[in-house]
Amino acid sequence: MKRATRWLLIACGTVSLTLGVIGVFLPLVPTTPFLLLAAFLYSRSSERFYRWLIGHRWLGGYICRYREGRSMTRANKAVTLVMLWLAIGLSIALVLPHLWARLLLGAVALGVTVHILRLKSA
Repeated sequence: MKRATRWLLIACGTVSLTLGVIGVFLPLVPTTPFLLLAAFLYSRSSERFYRWLIGHRWLGGYICRYREGRSMTRANKAVTLVMLWLAIGLSIALVLPHLWARLLLGAVALGVTVHILRLKSA
């Protein structure tokens, strides 16, 4: 593999990893897809970064559970839903002035909640 291609894949993997970490804390930003993408990009470019990500204490679990067909632990579901509704609730109450925007955000939160609850538990 060309050196420039390798560094480009590492850079894209690092951006994806960063977005995945942000997704741990922000309810509407997905975590697992970005971590899976980072793992894929690292596996193609750097064995060291790939092993580090897969073996990471907190982040590696997302990837391993997905590979095993399990999606989220019950604790992760609970934390995700609490953070989701806290962030959405504060946005609806304090930020959004229009009723249609509040209703839309509430509908998105409801849809995400249903999706999370339907995922298999680890």
